[in-house]
Amino acid sequence: MSEPYGELAQLGSATVFEASGREGLIDLDLHQVIPGSRATGPARTVRCAQDDILMVHAAMDRLEAGDVLVLTMPEPRPIALLGELLATQAKLKGAAAVLIDAAVRDTEEIRELGLPVWARWIRVHGASRTAVGEIDGTVEVGGATIAPGDAVVLDADGAVVVAGDRLSEVAQASRERAAGEDAKRSRFEAGELSYDMYGIRDVVEGRD
Repeated sequence: MSEPYGELAQLGSATVFEASGREGLIDLDLHQVIPGSRATGPARTVRCAQDDILMVHAAMDRLEAGDVLVLTMPEPRPIALLGELLATQAKLKGAAAVLIDAAVRDTEEIRELGLPVWARWIRVHGASRTAVGEIDGTVEVGGATIAPGDAVVLDADGAVVVAGDRLSEVAQASRERAAGEDAKRSRFEAGELSYDMYGIRDVVEGRD
């Protein structure tokens, strides 16, 4: 995982979200197929036709090492857009992760494969393979707009997208936020309370 993507993955989605000015939240309850996994990379976006998986197969030809494959369709539904065989191809192509605004299946096999996957649903219902959609277009997932090349940050807390033209800015802000949190953690470990550090005592107890 190249920098700054690897760094953002380690800093985590919550830190990146706050450091970005609370922008880019992918506001979905996602299933994290591999517990403890973290991933960040440039988005490789796919808009499938409704309930159809044809373009996921086509995307394997364009997928590059380090990409986060983002799979969508016009109306999110619990239809599986990824299973073991497509996941095997994505893993061999070097995908950093897959984000699915639909369903995933074969989760035990994908867990064994080691491909980090986040999906809106887990369902066995498969898709058709007949209709042409779009690769590398702008998509919307969980209220967030994702353009090709935007950074997608995924971990146990959820998912956040950072616009490609803000990547350096948000990475620096995330570093600074993490450093500030480290300093606060040291003070808390020494016994200080956030109640005092943030001036909350004065608010609650009505002090001047």
